[in-house]
Amino acid sequence: MELLPDPTSKITELEMDQRHWEEMKEHVISCLPEEACGLLAGNGELVQEVIPVTNTLHSPYRFRMDPEEQVAAMMYMAEQGYQMLGIFHSHIKGPASPSETDIAESTYPEVAFLIWSREGENWSCRAFRLTGEASTEIPIVIRSE
Repeated sequence: MELLPDPTSKITELEMDQRHWEEMKEHVISCLPEEACGLLAGNGELVQEVIPVTNTLHSPYRFRMDPEEQVAAMMYMAEQGYQMLGIFHSHIKGPASPSETDIAESTYPEVAFLIWSREGENWSCRAFRLTGEASTEIPIVIRSE
């Protein structure tokens, strides 16, 4: 099994259990006031695990995944027979949509790109496919356990 989904098959939605949603949200909140980041592992369009990764920039405006943690996460996914289904990060003071930097620096067009943002104390998350200079929103389906 390949670590990345087949680039010719596009993810049309991302499905996850409520606990995965909560794990991402908890990581995002725990990293404040910095942007959080991490990976989503699973198969097809179904998330099996959330893997938080340290933002080495320690910035409220940008993120860069710790390279050692990112490689370890990818090795773990391969060992478990998972694929990388998504990359998530937070926009502490920005919109819940990809920034120009997000689109320009995107290197995995075959995975979902999730962005957490907040208004006041309310957090939300949206998912996108980033291809070239464009973004297409895809639905996130939360399953009750």
